[in-house]
Amino acid sequence: MKKFFSIIFFVLLTGIINAHPWKPSHYVIVDTDGGVDDIKAISMLLASRDVRVLAITVSPGVLSAEEAYIKVRSLLNSYYHEGLLVGINRDAVYKPADHALAKESIWGSEKEIDINQAPDALPLLKDVLSTEKTKVSFISLGSLNTAYMAIRNLQLFREQVKEIIWSADGENDKTGFNYNIDKKASAAILKQEIPVKIVRAFEMGNNVFYDNEILKSLSGVKTPYGRKISGFLQSESAKAHKFAYSAVDEMTVVFLHYPSLFVNKTTGNISDCSPADINGIKESLIRIFEGKTVEENQLIKELPLDPTFYFDDISLYVNEIIDKYGLVEWTSGVFSSEMHRHLGVFEIIGVKMGIRAIEYFSAGVDEFNVLSFAGSNPPLSCLNDGLLVSTGATPGHGLFAVSDDPVKIPGARFTYKNRGIKITLKPELAEKISAELKEINFIYGLDSDIYWELVRQNTIKYWRDFDRHEIFVIEEVN
Repeated sequence: MKKFFSIIFFVLLTGIINAHPWKPSHYVIVDTDGGVDDIKAISMLLASRDVRVLAITVSPGVLSAEEAYIKVRSLLNSYYHEGLLVGINRDAVYKPADHALAKESIWGSEKEIDINQAPDALPLLKDVLSTEKTKVSFISLGSLNTAYMAIRNLQLFREQVKEIIWSADGENDKTGFNYNIDKKASAAILKQEIPVKIVRAFEMGNNVFYDNEILKSLSGVKTPYGRKISGFLQSESAKAHKFAYSAVDEMTVVFLHYPSLFVNKTTGNISDCSPADINGIKESLIRIFEGKTVEENQLIKELPLDPTFYFDDISLYVNEIIDKYGLVEWTSGVFSSEMHRHLGVFEIIGVKMGIRAIEYFSAGVDEFNVLSFAGSNPPLSCLNDGLLVSTGATPGHGLFAVSDDPVKIPGARFTYKNRGIKITLKPELAEKISAELKEINFIYGLDSDIYWELVRQNTIKYWRDFDRHEIFVIEEVN
């Protein structure tokens, strides 16, 4: 009996040691050819808190690699994921299909996107895999050409990729579009050693997957990803093509999260995965778009969103702040203010700055190092508390430090997988806020209740009015 309990204790302890409350279950690299189902699949992957998209590569298929790159880059920029890497497979020699619907679809603003600045796919894959210790899933939404070239040329790919998840028409189907884009690559990948999981589209017969019921549910999703796809499915270009309302490549994302919703037949290294539970898949798809694939907090299930839960002065703006800036900023602002023990302007700016860094890299909390340039003297140093809460980069995790350099403008350096950016508050805003605080302090003094009440009023105003996408300067640094 003692030996039994010792084994149980060891198993539980091992699980606790290995568990990480913020570590996603899936690290993925995505290859796309710019199909309209790809915008849905990529958006779902980005929406999920249980997935980390390390990079995206584009290859010819539905569109040319160059056209697909513009679509993907514009999509990521629209989500403010400017730092998420995208590479082009320029070596594929086959011709794309040039589908009209894909060409017409708008993924984001295509202005000022320079194809010539895009890295080649294989060097990008090598760099990304060299900085990631966790085994990676390679999700192919088009041909297998990129995976084929990577297996032939990159040892790291063969070592680090645990599986290839491919959107196609089944193991034995040789007539499907994705198989025939590059037949040689398809045949070769199905014979090599890395497990291949072939995920089929959802067969609806004469019906469509995105019916009125699921479109209504999707329209209620408040994340940027849900709003984007809801808008896309309501666009005139989508309405003109029934294919836009089918579920093809996005099935790979549902399968990644919930493989039990599929019938999986495995022979050797090949698994043929067919969608089975339509209601479960539809519910899961909405859950992924909502970002509800993992628990967000450690002790409480959900932060109340009812405005009456909060003090009167802030309750007036709860819904407005959440609608404008998202639930993550609201939650981080609440937790940070409670830890900070008062509402402070620079503390809330720190929250916005940390979330902006997470957005830029499309990373998660507790995943990068932060070096603050806010010093140790209030009120500028209050920025540090906002940064700690919003990024999860705390001194206890060994991820947060404060620079000894003299403070000029509050900001911070964020380092993620050997890449860095510096984010600073725009100088004119920093000067304005500091001048206001100095004036209030001069008139009332720090020991006055009036001082802290006015600081609170200013903080609520700036929380409501400051858009994190407009108030910062972002620079890439070595």
